[in-house]
Amino acid sequence: MSGRSWIVTGCSTGIGRAIAEHIVALGDNVAVTARKPADVADIVAGRDNAIALALDVADPEQVKAAVEAARARFGRIDVLVNNAGYGYVASIEEGDEAEVKAMFDVNLFGAIRMAKAVLPEMRARRSGHIINISSLAGRIANPATGYYSMSKHALEAMGQALAREVAELGVRVTSIAAGMFRTDFSGRSLKNGEEGIADYKDGVHARMALVRWVDGRQQGDPAKLAEAVVAVADMAAPPIQLILGPDAFAAIEARMAETRASMEEHRALTHSTDFVA
Repeated sequence: MSGRSWIVTGCSTGIGRAIAEHIVALGDNVAVTARKPADVADIVAGRDNAIALALDVADPEQVKAAVEAARARFGRIDVLVNNAGYGYVASIEEGDEAEVKAMFDVNLFGAIRMAKAVLPEMRARRSGHIINISSLAGRIANPATGYYSMSKHALEAMGQALAREVAELGVRVTSIAAGMFRTDFSGRSLKNGEEGIADYKDGVHARMALVRWVDGRQQGDPAKLAEAVVAVADMAAPPIQLILGPDAFAAIEARMAETRASMEEHRALTHSTDFVA
């Protein structure tokens, strides 16, 4: 065994699988996790530098056990990749509260649980890197994907705050806002809310259908995202936030310009709120 030691969440398919496969091929040590270890058995087969672990990030006991098992196998955890997550589409009005809470428990609180599990060791060692796989939706919110965006906006906020909390302790944190990559996000993994309110038919419901339609048509290559994750981990001074994918860059750039224009338009009102001496 050699090189860094990683733990990656949500490796059964898509981005997580691509990241795990790339790290294994590089020769670094990696704990490859999934709710069903059998789903990732092929990644670790015949490899001394990889271990398959059961992990549902919504289960605090499994988080603790997986981190302990990874540390026991490799001696340390240098890089955590918080990848586990899924999407939910619905109008805000039609969204199911229980479904939304379940998604937050994975997309946000699962990442928090994992970060809290690895941070004591990283702080003690004064080194380590936490990489959160966020989303274009974590920077801008649109109809139908509002609840998913909320979970990823919160993940971005967690990453920004944590990065500034632990920077002086030698620990780095990076949130990667990924665009549309060819995974099963819009297919098998996507959960759908109700579509019973007719007023949303031509707006929100049509966009829900569009999100499902892009399945298998996304331009992003998960293997290239995996290479980018390793490139970020290799950086001496990694960014706190990174955009991946030209679609994400264009969409976020346009929304930032829109926000800037609105700020300028209402500058006078913004600055009108202080006490006047």
